Amino acid sequence: MTSTALLKPLRNSAAAFFLLFGAAAPAMAQQTPVNPGTSIRLSPEDQDRGLNGVQKNFWFTTGSGEQYKNAGFFGQRLRPYLTDEQAVASLDRYRRQRWLHLAERAVFVGSAGLYAQQAFSADKPQYFNTTQKAAIGVAVVSLISNAFITRNTNQHFLRAVEAQNATSPAARRMGMERAMPDLLGVTAPTGRPQLLVGWTLR
Repeated sequence: MTSTALLKPLRNSAAAFFLLFGAAAPAMAQQTPVNPGTSIRLSPEDQDRGLNGVQKNFWFTTGSGEQYKNAGFFGQRLRPYLTDEQAVASLDRYRRQRWLHLAERAVFVGSAGLYAQQAFSADKPQYFNTTQKAAIGVAVVSLISNAFITRNTNQHFLRAVEAQNATSPAARRMGMERAMPDLLGVTAPTGRPQLLVGWTLR
């Protein structure tokens, strides 16, 4: 049996994986926003996650006294709280990266399984035949692509939270407070009343 024929089940399983789980993606995206304008806070350990960070679910809360909630593998539990278009777009990119990560893991596990099947299928174990070389190559490419896929994944989620918080009522009030003058009064150094307005540089 040729290596091409042996790799067909791997490709078919990957296609079935996308057909099965890809159909659920639009359904997750179409959710009614709740508590529009809500400010979102991440758990302390998640606030510091950035480039090349660990690939695990984020935890968030929308109130000072509420317990942190699991955002879900694709961030689907955060989506109902997003009303800003940029925030939704960033979460969509986060979800795309998570799908790519799942696909990469499926390809890696499939290539490792193919190598093991080839190693122990014959009466005498084989460790470096043509098919095994192809499986090793696929596994190496998969591992390299994993580094590029996961590098910015967490950043997309953080940007979604930042974009949403920038549109919250608290953020808008803070912007108005910064625009208000720190010094406001009336002075008459020359005998004529003059309005005195000033801001403190920070």
